[in-house]
Amino acid sequence: MDFTPTEEQAAARDLAARIFGDLSTHERLAAAGTGSDAELWKELCAAGLVAAVADIGLLGLVLLLEEQGRTTAQVPFAASCVYGLLAVTAHGSQEQRERLLPGIGDGTVVVSGAMSGPGAVREGAPGRLSGLVPVVPWLRDATYVLVADDRHRLWLVRTAEAACEPVELTAPWSAGRLTLDGTPGERLGGPPGERYREDPDEEDLHQGEQAPQDAYDDILATARTAFAGLQAGVCAGSLARAVEYTNTREQFGRPLAAKQGVQLRAADAYMDTEAIRVTAYEAAWRRDEGLAYATHALTAAWWASEAGQRVVHTGQHLHGGTGADLEHPVHRHFLWGRQLDAYLGCGSEVLQELGELIVSGEVET
Repeated sequence: MDFTPTEEQAAARDLAARIFGDLSTHERLAAAGTGSDAELWKELCAAGLVAAVADIGLLGLVLLLEEQGRTTAQVPFAASCVYGLLAVTAHGSQEQRERLLPGIGDGTVVVSGAMSGPGAVREGAPGRLSGLVPVVPWLRDATYVLVADDRHRLWLVRTAEAACEPVELTAPWSAGRLTLDGTPGERLGGPPGERYREDPDEEDLHQGEQAPQDAYDDILATARTAFAGLQAGVCAGSLARAVEYTNTREQFGRPLAAKQGVQLRAADAYMDTEAIRVTAYEAAWRRDEGLAYATHALTAAWWASEAGQRVVHTGQHLHGGTGADLEHPVHRHFLWGRQLDAYLGCGSEVLQELGELIVSGEVET
């Protein structure tokens, strides 16, 4: 394996770092409240960073999301790239790719994802969906939402045709509650019977096409990998703030960073952050190379959940009393880290899923 960024990936990462660093300031984030920064989103799309993900792959996206996480920039970058650009590119029909990808790339179309729990959404009449998804991150910004039904089939639903109510999360992710009541949905890849067979156990799929379960598993694993990369950035940003603070804050005439206890906590947080980063890189690299990566995505998700919450707690604790200030920038990293800890499965859930996959003997090599 080789995690060295290509020239295109490195250029995109550096551009993202500059844009996020210039525009995602503490003052702008405070002004945005729990919503998205529309100006920052326009700047990212105008720079071609969303569209570039089609060329730089999932590893490239992970690199970009690290830069977003460092600044906790409030834009639907991860959601629209994973549930929109990458999902439609990999599993959409030719007509869907031609119709949707240009808008997703330039930011005029935003896609969020409702990878709901078992039975939350069902198909009633053909092409009509009903159900409730309590929390969908970035739903308030979305043009479409990618919905998984009780059979793990994937549907694109226009948010204008569904009931979307604002919901406040721990982190300011412009989230909403999605209610479907006979709402029309468009199958990702085409209508039932055109691309996929209704019975996923049947083996007479067209050559080279994937069953619904395969598409669902791929997108879920892609999402877990991408959001692990986002968590790596959140943790790196939290730790950088803690290092700066403890090097400048003095106690008894010495910087806090000179104390061994502080150094040990920071060192542990650094190692946890690197573990999140390298496991996300490996899962992303394997997907880009066309290798099996289900267990690698679960491993990255576990590290992002378990180690992520340790790091953001450390970042806050090393700020001492200042870390308890809800208005301090480090608190935003804490909120993001805790939200990412549970998104797409908390550590114990992901570990159980990984264990069951290993026991089943379906572990990839």
